Amino acid sequence: MKNIKDVESEIISEFEAFDDWTDKYNYIIKDLGSSIPEIETEYKQPKYLIKGCQAQVWLHASYKDGKVFFTADSDAQITKGIISLLLRVLSERTPDEILNADLKFIDDIGLKEHLSPTRANGLTNMIKQIKLYAMAFKTKEKKA
Repeated sequence: MKNIKDVESEIISEFEAFDDWTDKYNYIIKDLGSSIPEIETEYKQPKYLIKGCQAQVWLHASYKDGKVFFTADSDAQITKGIISLLLRVLSERTPDEILNADLKFIDDIGLKEHLSPTRANGLTNMIKQIKLYAMAFKTKEKKA
């Protein structure tokens, strides 16, 4: 499996292929949003919703063999695309890899600056929730 930096580099290269943000939005909405694996229906409940997002975003994490696995969904295509980027980088990683990830690719592709303030806030909350899951699994691992 590729390391986080390699996956981030791939994403940066993909975004460099587009000339303007209209094309980048289309890529996020049409390609990335539709590529996210379906979350199980049982996880589309209020307790899995990420707080502070403009759209509804459900995030579920499981832990197996020292790695965290995420599934997610959203009722908005752009948000689906954004969470799919995060999961592409952070799913199937150890808690420490997730917690230490700086996610520099977000700034490098200009994502945050091209989102509305409420969507940018949602992105921050998605990252926070992913890292909270990683912290919980790391704490649980230490107690075991």
